[in-house]
Amino acid sequence: MTHSIQPYELIYPKTKKVPFVLSIPHCGTKFPPELKNYFEPHLTEAPDDTDWFLDILYDFTEEMGITIIKAVYSRWVIDLNRTPENQSLYDDGRIITSLCPTTTFFGEALYVNEADRPNKHEVDRRLEKYYWPYHNKIDELLQSCKEEFGQVLFWDAHSIRRNVKTIQKEDFPDLILGNDDLKTAGSSFIKSTLECLGSAAFEVKHNTPFKGGYITRSKGNPNENIHALQLEMCKDLYMSNKETSYDPLKAKHIKKLLKNTFEKLISQLNG
Repeated sequence: MTHSIQPYELIYPKTKKVPFVLSIPHCGTKFPPELKNYFEPHLTEAPDDTDWFLDILYDFTEEMGITIIKAVYSRWVIDLNRTPENQSLYDDGRIITSLCPTTTFFGEALYVNEADRPNKHEVDRRLEKYYWPYHNKIDELLQSCKEEFGQVLFWDAHSIRRNVKTIQKEDFPDLILGNDDLKTAGSSFIKSTLECLGSAAFEVKHNTPFKGGYITRSKGNPNENIHALQLEMCKDLYMSNKETSYDPLKAKHIKKLLKNTFEKLISQLNG
């Protein structure tokens, strides 16, 4: 069952609900009608900084009792994984696009006219209309699970090109688990996740080069039995044609690994 409520879409489990919430904040590709003409049309046709097809990759979760929340709008409208104050989460010199980006990750201007770039008033409007509803709905889902089950696991799903030189010169590893240096989830959930992810032929890193963005850092509170993890993965694990199209044959390997990982985590939650 799918309920479309702007600026997010909720997908409810097809089987008995478990205390597990999956967020896909960067899969949105739409632009609100009042903003669309401000953006460069050749860029909005296929917004390049999208976490393409993650909703397809993770579609098995509906049959596992997991509740899914995913973004409707492009991260170019507002980036749901940045701090609302637009503070940088890293201080190592990497280039990170802002809360309301004005360029792509590769530095290409997003707006047709410089005058149409969002000022503070416009950023505040977008926070209220597109950002806080997503965050507030996550909080609501997590609290509901916690009240019903006593604890909840939250998984923030991301993907990235194999190489983004503005972030680091080297290629990214296959999988990067982030939990803000062990702060956002209990050690047993982190250990199980790393063991499962490391059981296949993928290169797995932990909290480097990504520790988890604002969503993971702001939602995870293991002392309150809310455990949050971010998984960043390279797009070429499930996409082909230079990371432009979904490749079911490639995807089945990572899909199987994710399913096994989630089965272990759900078993732990039930235990």
